[in-house]
Amino acid sequence: MNAPSAVIRVEKLQKTYVLGFFRKKVRAVEDVSLHVERGEIFGLLGPNGAGKTTTIKCLFGLVRPTSGKAELLGMPASDIRGKRRVGYLPEAPYFYDYLTAREFLVFIGELCDLSRKKAHARAAELLERVDLKDAADMAMRRYSKGMLQRVGVAQALIHDPEVVVLDEPLSGLDPLGRKQLRELISELRAEGKTVMISSHILSDVELLADRVAILVRGRTAATGRLDALLDTRVMSTEVVFSAAEDKLEVLRGALDGLGLASEQHGETFALSFDGDDKTDAVVDVLRAHDAHVISVTPRKESLEDVVVRRAQAPSDTDDAAKDEAKAKDEPKDEAKAKDEAKDEPKDEPS
Repeated sequence: MNAPSAVIRVEKLQKTYVLGFFRKKVRAVEDVSLHVERGEIFGLLGPNGAGKTTTIKCLFGLVRPTSGKAELLGMPASDIRGKRRVGYLPEAPYFYDYLTAREFLVFIGELCDLSRKKAHARAAELLERVDLKDAADMAMRRYSKGMLQRVGVAQALIHDPEVVVLDEPLSGLDPLGRKQLRELISELRAEGKTVMISSHILSDVELLADRVAILVRGRTAATGRLDALLDTRVMSTEVVFSAAEDKLEVLRGALDGLGLASEQHGETFALSFDGDDKTDAVVDVLRAHDAHVISVTPRKESLEDVVVRRAQAPSDTDDAAKDEAKAKDEPKDEAKAKDEAKDEPKDEPS
């Protein structure tokens, strides 16, 4: 039988927490549906509190969903057979900081049923891959946040999983570290692995992801390929130029005629306008007045623009009123929620 193309599938997922003495209901996930295809890099995006981490926890069986379905590799999230084939970096990983990175990775490898010899070999390979070879035998209490993040990525890969889920993997990394991790994630895709990333560093996700899902207020607000979600039109254009001082007054008058004003930044000037309709006219005016055009930069919609726009869009319904109506219409959910609260005393909405 052919392997399913969707290695991660979430359908109509909901998670409601019951908190405090008065049993207040807080819905962390309202209605999330998404699928991740085999061999792709998938971005799970959204503002804080959108439900990204809770969705991931439901995928790994760390949190039991109130309703809906979550599957890994065609199996329910509760099935350990699927979990064995998945690597996971949580948003806030915990490390035994008295261990060295090598000792920690060997320990994790043995937990994943690797032989001690294989765990040592795999740890050495990954420490070099995440650029921690020189610090491999240093106690992790001496590591920076970025170094710990690299160890976290390495432990997610120790058992050579088919699917890798990384929750905020770029957090704490400097620009070089982010570049190295982007390259590593691209290499994983080239090896045929599937990677799902949840991150607030949207510029990096835009460079990496084949498809994304945007969560807003616990719902899937948008999902699809980047080229389908991003508006390809030029939103604005910036022109940077320099000009002789004795020609500035005349040049500014000519630009005024186009309805534009320039701002001086040291020895250069910059002006911007909506769209790109005026680009040719601006360049012609600059050249006619012997100005030197340094750059013409059209700006298109970025992934950050899309996420911000979706996050700021008004909600279709008032969430508080909706929850109140559900509580009245479905009293039997109260007992179910109380049972969940007993089973999951440490759960917090995220």
